[in-house]
Amino acid sequence: MEVEGIISVAGKPGLYKVVGQTKNGVIVEGLADNKRLAMNSSSKMSALQDIAIYTYTEEIPLEDVLDMIRLKEAGKPTIGHKSSSNVLLSYFREILKDFDEDRVYTSDIKKVISWYNTLQKAGLAIETVEEKDEAVENPKAKAKPKTKEAEGKPKAKAKAKPKTKEAEDKPKAKAKAKPKAKKE
Repeated sequence: MEVEGIISVAGKPGLYKVVGQTKNGVIVEGLADNKRLAMNSSSKMSALQDIAIYTYTEEIPLEDVLDMIRLKEAGKPTIGHKSSSNVLLSYFREILKDFDEDRVYTSDIKKVISWYNTLQKAGLAIETVEEKDEAVENPKAKAKPKTKEAEGKPKAKAKAKPKTKEAEDKPKAKAKAKPKAKKE
């Protein structure tokens, strides 16, 4: 599951996609309602790609945990995040057997499940971990790498090169200033 560019904002419900940058922050679009907001840089924002879930042996990236949920649910919505804590804990144990129960709280599990359901409704619950592994093992099966034009970013302009060697050596002529007309 691809979560690049998706953020969570403290104090605001739901998830947001970063669509632009302002002088003092970023412009985000809500995944649930498609409304655009300007977020100040002082707002506490967390990128989902930077979040990990603690286990007893290592930290598992949130992207992989969300993909595990997607595989278990076959791309469909999962249980509600407002379920009882016992239901949430037992469901999360099915997904990630060795998560650290001392450091992963019920509130964290609620967020993960809520985020999965939001991403699923937005149509972003599509990529799997196996697809990534196959692409690494078989690079020919991998699609063409994205170019800047394909991503919607403008291509950098190349500097103009002189056409001849003479043009390189010849200094540019300075424009002469026009003399001011005298007032009589």
